[in-house]
Amino acid sequence: MEEQKENRPQGARNEALARAERPALPSHTPGKQRCRLDGEENNGQHCTSSSSDYSDPVYKEIAVTNGYINRMSRDELRAKLAEFKLETRGVKDVLKKRLKNYYKKQKLMQEPSNGDSYYDYICVIDFEATCEEDNQPEFTHEIIEFPIVLLNTRTLEIEDTFQQYVKPEINPQLSNFCINLTGITQDHVDKADAFPQVLQNVVEWMRQRELGTKYSYTILTDGSWDMSKFLNIQCRISRIKYPPFAKKWINIRKSYGNFYKVPRNQTKLTIMLEKLGMNYDGRPHSGLDDSKNIARIAIRMLQDGCELRVNERMHGGQLMTVSSSAPVEGAPAPQMPRFRN
Repeated sequence: MEEQKENRPQGARNEALARAERPALPSHTPGKQRCRLDGEENNGQHCTSSSSDYSDPVYKEIAVTNGYINRMSRDELRAKLAEFKLETRGVKDVLKKRLKNYYKKQKLMQEPSNGDSYYDYICVIDFEATCEEDNQPEFTHEIIEFPIVLLNTRTLEIEDTFQQYVKPEINPQLSNFCINLTGITQDHVDKADAFPQVLQNVVEWMRQRELGTKYSYTILTDGSWDMSKFLNIQCRISRIKYPPFAKKWINIRKSYGNFYKVPRNQTKLTIMLEKLGMNYDGRPHSGLDDSKNIARIAIRMLQDGCELRVNERMHGGQLMTVSSSAPVEGAPAPQMPRFRN
């Protein structure tokens, strides 16, 4: 729900914003940990600031500026963002967050950057799996499309993509519902390799791009199911161990909800795109197209100042949450997992 405007003269509001634009020297030295606002944490460490930190004029000025931003109309927000040559698309709450982060970085003597990230690369993965219209509990989902979109967090561009179809083993015949939903045909999967070979191709593709060796990286998914359910089930079907490089990932739904302060029911792919002022590009439920659109959301979040980091993992075959106070680590160099005994 949008916040109610304050009945305040326009000139006073613009004067306050103009004051906030003038750089102010922070009291802390460059070597000290930067304390982040809005209840966030920094680099896996809880911010251990005392109450005196927030009596600093810089933090007071940021708080005052945030108050004025909260009372700006959508048109005022867009105009101010355009003035700073920032993205102007998105719903009002997204625009407010974007402008607040811009001012915060100015006040803390940080140049606005489009590529702040814990990782050099993010591998966006959105599997497609066998399915039926009613999806009975006993139905076994098998991966039939393995896509990867390689996002360079420094340039904020999609640098490369990988896509291979997979031949299902338990239910080799796709249902009409599955074909219509995903656009994957029976011919696609009949001509595809089995999952172990596709996974080996994935590992080789990642090695060629020096992920986990020269460059740090992590995996990003739209929800928990790709890794905790589909990949987990598929590894058991294919009688291989769960690959270590996929044991931790960023669930972008959690990151989006926490960053923009929205409820879980507003974190579906199409809704996230809509709230950010974007349309879906491509064919819905195509694994590769879904992954590209998820990457577009990740790019916009990085531009808006979100520091995407791992927030979920597999441990002992179970899905677990990764605390924001945990050390930040990139995924290990990819290796083909061993077959189960």
